[in-house]
Amino acid sequence: MASYTPDELFTSTTPYYARYRPGYDPALYHLLAIRFDLNGTQRVLDLGTGTGVLALPLTKLVGHVTAVDPEPGMLDESRKLAAEQGITNIDWRHGDSTTLLGMGLEPVLLTVMGAAFHWMDRDQTLRDLDQLIEPKGAVVLASGGAPGDIEPAPWLQVIAEVRTRYLGSERRAGSGTYSHPKERHQDVLARSPFSNVETSRWDRTLTRTLDEVIGLQFSYSYSSPAQLGDHKDAFERDLRQALAEFSPASTFDEVVRTEAIIATRP
Repeated sequence: MASYTPDELFTSTTPYYARYRPGYDPALYHLLAIRFDLNGTQRVLDLGTGTGVLALPLTKLVGHVTAVDPEPGMLDESRKLAAEQGITNIDWRHGDSTTLLGMGLEPVLLTVMGAAFHWMDRDQTLRDLDQLIEPKGAVVLASGGAPGDIEPAPWLQVIAEVRTRYLGSERRAGSGTYSHPKERHQDVLARSPFSNVETSRWDRTLTRTLDEVIGLQFSYSYSSPAQLGDHKDAFERDLRQALAEFSPASTFDEVVRTEAIIATRP
């Protein structure tokens, strides 16, 4: 097993994350625009922005986005993507949920989070956001839905078998192991200042090539290049062979969900 720091773990996923993660359904942004009358003047906070998957599309709808992430490598990649797209109404800030109230942030209408909320002290984060979000604002959690919501594509089991051979059966995260929180986000929100909770979902089918499926695996913290270390090339070779045997046509279909939890004050 490779020796790495958590920073190295996430930094090693960055180029793969930006290139191979599918992003969220465009219907999410349409819903937010209608629901909150986004007209190019509002301020939004993207907490745990990663490579700006939520932040960059939102810049087209609001006046300013502040994008916060604890990983400098992610922020560097985000800045590069924003520059390539000519986006200037975004501010990239190094920080996390524990630094929110000390960052001098201006009030925001929305705080959006992708697949980052489950890493946080959720109750404390929501109490802190209560001090930052405007009275008619909201917390918006975007994700691929809870594990088990969608029947997994059969080729995902092929990947799991190869990954287990190299990395064991537990999904490692940093110096420990990752397990999805047992308490649903909706239940945490229900006891927070943002207790009025609504959930929307959109499903779409993506077809990936073999190279795209391989690249996607390196975007996950639990199968990142840092996790694999010197075994990365062997892992890729074995995974490529196993997937090619599973699907000689080298195309891989998967139903991908976008789930949006919108939480407002009563």
